[in-house]
Amino acid sequence: MPTTATQRLYPTHRYQDARAAIVWLCRAFGFEERAVYPGEGDTIAHAELEYDGSVFMLASTRDDGYPTRTVRELGGANGVIYVAVEDVDAHFARAVAAGAGIIRPPTDQDYDSRDYSARDCEGNLWSFGTYRP
Repeated sequence: MPTTATQRLYPTHRYQDARAAIVWLCRAFGFEERAVYPGEGDTIAHAELEYDGSVFMLASTRDDGYPTRTVRELGGANGVIYVAVEDVDAHFARAVAAGAGIIRPPTDQDYDSRDYSARDCEGNLWSFGTYRP
């Protein structure tokens, strides 16, 4: 499945349990596996998940000189990934059913968006809404 010609940013996270994160992100947030490349042992060297033509990348956390840390290692998130969705309330219900940690329930915003915010299975922050910049 090719990405849209307009995508130029590819958000990326590392997870302590990337295999479990892939399953969880697909179940809770509606991503689809695009590519998964195993690493040593039970790790993931690189994976790509797709949502409505856009790609999110992830991998297992590892000490490879690339200075990233997971939310758990940092003790808190340092950013949020925003995903535009068609039906915020249905997406929210799916996330709740999968056990997402809800930060803010669906809320109408002053800038003509309806959105909500949640934590994924390892605490990364995500927002989903109807706003399309």
